[in-house]
Amino acid sequence: MKIHGLQKMTLLDFPGRVACTVFIGGCDFRCPFCHNFELVDGTAKPIMDDEELLRFLSGRKGLLDGVAFTGGEPMINPGLPELIRKIRDLGYAIKLDTNGYHPETLEMLLKEGLIDYVAMDIKNSPAKYAMTSGLEQLDLEPVKKSISLLIEGDVDYEFRTTVLKEFHEADDFEEMGKMIKGAKKYFLQAFTDRDSVPFGNLHAPNKEEMTAFMAKAAPYVLEISLRGID
Repeated sequence: MKIHGLQKMTLLDFPGRVACTVFIGGCDFRCPFCHNFELVDGTAKPIMDDEELLRFLSGRKGLLDGVAFTGGEPMINPGLPELIRKIRDLGYAIKLDTNGYHPETLEMLLKEGLIDYVAMDIKNSPAKYAMTSGLEQLDLEPVKKSISLLIEGDVDYEFRTTVLKEFHEADDFEEMGKMIKGAKKYFLQAFTDRDSVPFGNLHAPNKEEMTAFMAKAAPYVLEISLRGID
């Protein structure tokens, strides 16, 4: 299995853990605001394989206690479950970032007890989900199944939405709140631009707008807060 990036230490990506972040190439979405689009379109070259990653982690026991998988979409790679099993055998906790489009793999990982934390993106209201994901059409049933697996399961999780002026309006957040009704944690994070973002001229809402969006979703979830707003 190929690894396309490695952040050797982070205190931010995995709540409550000193972790490294592992970047996996490939994705079934084409979100125009993606920060890691070089992982999506294949232009990012692998930097190591799974054996090299395992050697790195073997040497970091005691310094790190978690591994966060992100992408791209990590679960698009069929080798991910076996790699996670080997990493857990080294004593590490696992966090998974996902777009929620692979509920069968997610369910298997959850049932085997291989994941300790899941962060799942909620792209937009159902009517805008395909557009926001950069696709002409999208079957939402896999997304809904993943949402149910997390809300009804025992593993710690969060839902999160990257918010952009060009894609989101206030009513979208009520619809997203309904999609994840009963969720423990929901974060609205303001878009930040980078050179790697495939579409230019995208903008984040201001704090007042973000607060109004949050109020629309708040009745449907247990906890909601903002990220990326000063």
